Amino acid sequence: MKRSKTFIATPPGATIKEQLFNRGMTQKEFASRMDMSEKHISRLINGEVQLTSDMAMRLEMVLGVPARFWSNLESIYREKLSKVQAENEMDEDLEILKKIPYNEMSKNQWVETTRIKEERVINLRKFFEVVRLGVIFERKLIPNIACRKLGEGEKSDLALICWSQKAKIESRNVEASPINIDKLEKIIPEIRKMTTQDPEEFCSSLCEKLSRCGVALIFLPHIGGSFLHGATFYEGKKIVMGLTVRGKDADKFWFSLFHEIGHIILGHISLTDGTSSKDEEEADLFARNVLIPDYIFENFTKDGNFDKTEIIRFSKKVDIDAGIVVGRLQKENWISYNQYNELKRKYILAT
Repeated sequence: MKRSKTFIATPPGATIKEQLFNRGMTQKEFASRMDMSEKHISRLINGEVQLTSDMAMRLEMVLGVPARFWSNLESIYREKLSKVQAENEMDEDLEILKKIPYNEMSKNQWVETTRIKEERVINLRKFFEVVRLGVIFERKLIPNIACRKLGEGEKSDLALICWSQKAKIESRNVEASPINIDKLEKIIPEIRKMTTQDPEEFCSSLCEKLSRCGVALIFLPHIGGSFLHGATFYEGKKIVMGLTVRGKDADKFWFSLFHEIGHIILGHISLTDGTSSKDEEEADLFARNVLIPDYIFENFTKDGNFDKTEIIRFSKKVDIDAGIVVGRLQKENWISYNQYNELKRKYILAT
């Protein structure tokens, strides 16, 4: 017998068991008369196997109850069983729903807007392409993700899962060449030169260059609570690289981009258990040295002259956006976070 809040599904085996009790017949004798194994009869009585038309005919011969009666009982049981399962799965998914940032997803038009919780669950099942939300975790459908985020916790992880699913869906619209890591590594200097350009100049070119290396670059809105800047993972025969686009400072955008490229080149996205803190540190180091190599930055900082004119002069010398220089000086505590922010450009990127 299976139960949910509304339905009870009782297998035909319960009626068979009553018939045997009324006759004082053991399951062993019944199995012999049915010309079947005791194990199969036990499973039939417990509703673990389907009562077929052949079984119904045998029951008519042995118990004298018409085959159509047994077939009808089986049909009713299967219908009720489906309702019990559906209701219980909905209850489980309603609990998962509480932890998913549905309102933000709806605001970004990833799912339809509705206040009805059951409709939200259905919309999320379609979004994740699963029959129930629990499948996402039980079947490990989320790929091994290499990502740059600044927070940990269940809320952050669930936001990452939603964000990555959207990136996966959007990547299906991106045509990409076969994955070529060597080619990606070779075009890094070309990508670095784009730091001095406006998004209108570099966006399409950046996406095209990466697609030729087998990387689908996807820009997505930020999801609150995710602390996410970017994420990278394999999807079929391409690599998906997603970056957030929340009025991002240029220095954060480029650092996140090269951080994710670092994950690819360093082989982090093939790790079974995802990235470790050490992997994230290695990707940070990679991004930092691509933007401004450590030895060049050390030469710049040894004099301790960080006025605005000197920062602009240095940025032109190394051919990089001045805001990136400011961001690194702030990050490494050479200047305070309220200094020279006017040199930082904010990007508005198309999603």
